Amino acid sequence: MPNAAGRFGRLGCLWLTVLVLIVDQLSKAYFESTLSLYQQIVVIPDYFSWMLAYNTGAAFSFLADSSGWQRWLFALIAVVVSAVLLVWLKRLGRNDTWLAIALALVLGGALGNLYDRIALGHVIDFIFVHWHEHGFPAFNVADSAITVGAFMLALDMFKTKKSGEPVRD
Repeated sequence: MPNAAGRFGRLGCLWLTVLVLIVDQLSKAYFESTLSLYQQIVVIPDYFSWMLAYNTGAAFSFLADSSGWQRWLFALIAVVVSAVLLVWLKRLGRNDTWLAIALALVLGGALGNLYDRIALGHVIDFIFVHWHEHGFPAFNVADSAITVGAFMLALDMFKTKKSGEPVRD
């Protein structure tokens, strides 16, 4: 990945954000046009299916049964988090590639789900993993990017710092 340090920090990693956003939106459009709501296509019996679902809540359908105000709350949170991630990316140094990739993944996922919330009033989910009798909540590419990015951020906290290297706050 090219070094994008300087006054633009690691904003050069935004190509990954755009890639996540495009793959997320194209996959959602494909599955929404292919499946009817809650229709399943079994890929690996008892383990994995494609299934169209709409989520008006947050992760694990948190607040999905609320009256609609949660749509705007989650949209506002996504906008604020996205702005923070952009500023963070801009402030990263040239040796912060791992962290830049993590932030770009989270940003791409946040923007993918933000678009759904604003444009549709719900997030489109289509990946369904069965891990017990009821299965895991359905999710999408944006959710996957957020999860991988968050995991990378957690790992970054445990990376050993070289002597003399300043520790980020």
